[in-house]
Parts: sequence; C-alpha cells; structure tokens
Amino acid sequence: MPLAPYAADPVRSRGRRVHEPPTQGRTEFQRDRDRIVHSGAFRRLEYKTQVFVNHEGDMFRTRLTHSIEVAQIARSIARQLGLNEDLVEAVSLAHDLGHTPFGHAGQDALNECMRPWGGFEHNVQSLRVVDRLEQRYGAFDGLNLSFETREGILKHCSVENARRLGDVGERFLMGRRPSLEAQIANLADEIAYNNHDVDDGLRSGLLSLRQLDEVELFERHAAEVRHEFPGIAARRMIHETVRRMINELVLDLVAETRRRVREAAPDSVDAVRSAPALAAFSAPMRERSNQLKHFLTGNLYRHYRVTRMTAKARRVVCELFEAFAAEPRLLPPDHQAADPEQRPRVIADYIAGMTDRYAIREHRRLFALDET
Repeated sequence: MPLAPYAADPVRSRGRRVHEPPTQGRTEFQRDRDRIVHSGAFRRLEYKTQVFVNHEGDMFRTRLTHSIEVAQIARSIARQLGLNEDLVEAVSLAHDLGHTPFGHAGQDALNECMRPWGGFEHNVQSLRVVDRLEQRYGAFDGLNLSFETREGILKHCSVENARRLGDVGERFLMGRRPSLEAQIANLADEIAYNNHDVDDGLRSGLLSLRQLDEVELFERHAAEVRHEFPGIAARRMIHETVRRMINELVLDLVAETRRRVREAAPDSVDAVRSAPALAAFSAPMRERSNQLKHFLTGNLYRHYRVTRMTAKARRVVCELFEAFAAEPRLLPPDHQAADPEQRPRVIADYIAGMTDRYAIREHRRLFALDET
C-alpha cells in the first residue's frame, strides 16, 4: 500500500543528531528499529515489570512482551491508514526503554528521589537512553536515531524539560502534535496495556469474571463468546473476549482517525503536526475505554496484593538511591561521576536501567549482612 501524503517519509526525514550517510537496503526508520532491537536497554525490558514483578510468574506481561504487542497493534493500524509501518514500529518498541524496574511504582519513587534535581520522567529517560546512555558506536553516544523516532518516543514532557531538549521538545512549547505515526503508537500502547492487564489480572486471580461483567466493553464481548461457544473453557473464553475487545478498539480508532483526517485534509507530516490531534477513538469508544481503565485502577492496580508489592518496590528504589547518594563509591566504577553536580542524575540512570531482579539483588548486596 502506498504511503499517504501525510505519512512520515524516511527520504524526507529531518535527520539525525550526528550525520550518517544512508545505508543500502534499509530506510532510515528501518535502521532506527534495528538499532533499538539490538540495544541493551531493549533486552533488559524482558525482566522489567508491567504490572506484576518479574519473579511473581512466568506468564505475566513484561515491558518487553508489552512493547512487542504495542508494535503489532500499531503496525496493523498504520497499514490501514497508509502510514509508515517502520516508524510506528520503531516508536512502539522504544517507548518504554527508559522505564524503571517495578513499573510505575519504581518511576514514582525515583521521581520523588530526584525532585531536587528536576525529577524523573520515564519518557524523557527513554530519550536519554537512545540519545546518550547506550554505548555501542564509535562515532557517537546513544543510538543516533532519526528525529521522527525521537519525537515519537517523547510522548509526554514537562515544560522545563522541553526547553532543554531542543528541536524534539519544541512541540510541547508550541502546542503542536507529533507525526500521525507517533500518535498511533501512543494509542496502541493504551489498547495493549488495558486489554492485556485484564488478561494478567484474571490469570493472577486478582480479578474475577464476575467483576469484569460490570465493564461494558468486556461484558458485551464475553456474552457473545459464551453464546457462540457454549461450555467454552474459561481461559479460552478470556482470550477470545480480549481478542474481540482489541479488534473493536482498533476498528474504531481507524474509523475515527480517517474521519478526522478527511476533515483536516493534511497534505504533509508538518500539516499533521500543526493540526489538532488526528488519531483518536470516537466519543462513545473513549468513554468505554475510560470505564475499563478506571475499573483496572480501582480493582487491579490498587488491589492490596499489588499495593504490598509496589510498597516494597518503592522502598527498594528509594533505599538504593539514598545509599548511592550518601556513598558514591558503592556505585560501579563507570557510574561514579567525577562532577558532584551530575551525580544524582547518574545514580538515576543506574537505577532506571536495572531490571526488577537486579534491583532486588543490588538491594540485598547493600543491606543484607550475608551478601557481598
């Protein structure tokens, strides 16, 4: 399918921070995707929490499986809209590279620790990973990704950070949008985590089918599955229901985005950036999706068993930060910043790069007398 006129074109990319000659056989966005997949930060996502801490079970989503699922959903949507599938895949695979161990609990704890030094935002950290922290190339720090991929990774940003980030932060100061590919990746992220958290919540036993029958989006599809397949096993019923929920959300997103694109009639990616948000759910679907999100917040994310684990996770992150700040020589040699003013950010980089199990192990090394 040919690219739409408003799609991001790798030939017209705004380029990389450090100029590199084009490579044979791959577009610039394919090159970005490949660099992300081969990065150390991407591999570490396998052992970073989505909702359940890594050691709680082998079948729960991790940041890695979540990112792959986001990429699959986003590519499917991009194909139907004539957008650049390689760019939407690169953004999807990279969007969580800066996430801390222990999910949002770790992020909140690290943000609190870093408050005197500008706080911690995981989207900004993802950009920091690809711009500076990955050390793989002789000619530059980071992965030297194209502007369009970096723009999509930075989906949220404070005004203070936007001022420091140059061209990629400008849209937050000017009230502009990113490419349509980046907008799609953002909503594919929402589709993936809402629906797959339903699956993981049921698998864990923290959610019940009876509870979910109060959620319109789930109940309607579950009723159809039970009617179509009488006596179906519970696990198969859940998979079939979640699959249909995702499909309905995707079809609605495609239809509403097409409607908005027709109204705005953008003729270039820059016209997309200047227009109001073009990727969106319809109003009724947005309401149903929000109902699901609120249900998960109240019944899964704030479940007492999840809260107990997140409280432990916050304590691990805070105690690691405090220990390293009080005695920098506890850090590995390559994280012992010579400039004391840079030390808090370097400590945050080190902790944010940890997997769940590495953070737990590092905490034991520092605080357990029988560990070395």
